[in-house]
Amino acid sequence: MAEPSASSVPSTAYTIEEFTAGDGYRWRYRSYEPAGHLRAHVVCVHGIQSHAGWYEYSCRWLSGRGFAVSFIDRRGSGMNTANRGDAPSFRRLLDDLAEFLTTLRQGSGGPVPVFLIAISWGGKLGVALQRRHPGLVDGLALLCPGFFFQIPPSWKQSLTIIWARLTAPRRQFAIPLDRPDLFTATPRWQQFIAEDPLGLRQASARLLFESVRLDGYLRFVPRFVRVPVLLLLAEKDRIIKNEPTRRFVDRFASKDKEVIEYPGAHHTLEFEPEPEHWLNDLERWLGRHSERA
Repeated sequence: MAEPSASSVPSTAYTIEEFTAGDGYRWRYRSYEPAGHLRAHVVCVHGIQSHAGWYEYSCRWLSGRGFAVSFIDRRGSGMNTANRGDAPSFRRLLDDLAEFLTTLRQGSGGPVPVFLIAISWGGKLGVALQRRHPGLVDGLALLCPGFFFQIPPSWKQSLTIIWARLTAPRRQFAIPLDRPDLFTATPRWQQFIAEDPLGLRQASARLLFESVRLDGYLRFVPRFVRVPVLLLLAEKDRIIKNEPTRRFVDRFASKDKEVIEYPGAHHTLEFEPEPEHWLNDLERWLGRHSERA
């Protein structure tokens, strides 16, 4: 199968915008204007290592089909260099997202549906948001969400991180995803990941500790997830565990759940040789639920 050529990528441009969080932190995001009639707003959150720059193709694809797309770089990640690899707490990260969604809804000028696309580690934030700040989105699309990782830290590493959390919370530790082949089998994108200057390769003891606390928070979240859910999985995922993820999503209170698994695909669906397969499914789901909303 051939990789998407440069000419096949929709030409919709983006602008880089800034948003000021409630605690004063200023973080950046990429904004893609919709082509033609606005169908819905789509807000995206990325994984632990990635950033909005990994997902230009899908954002242009969606914006070229009438969706306004805002892809947020998490504080300390991607274009946000202040406090690199750090965050005060997982609740602050949820509040960042909630404040942006609230502002987006207030400024939309009408009843335009809003959907959240949460990718990999960002899937934990997308789902936890439904408990801490319910009612902000009309649907939730989860792309290989990181509820159950295949590469947990060793006990020794965990103890070191816990001690650093108490004594030096901003001390940096390597994120154990240092092999591009974990994300994709496509050589072009493996090289992109290896050379990516904005990719996050280290995280603070505080952020890593908060990630574990977020896991505990998620145990009580399923009954709060009442919006339509789309779960996209990759058969050859080497970062997350698919079967526990399916069981976890099955517990969501929502009666509107759809699960699609792509044979032969790897963790980062964006970097598959033919991303149109999953993008068509995503567009179909967004379009159907936009009409309902």
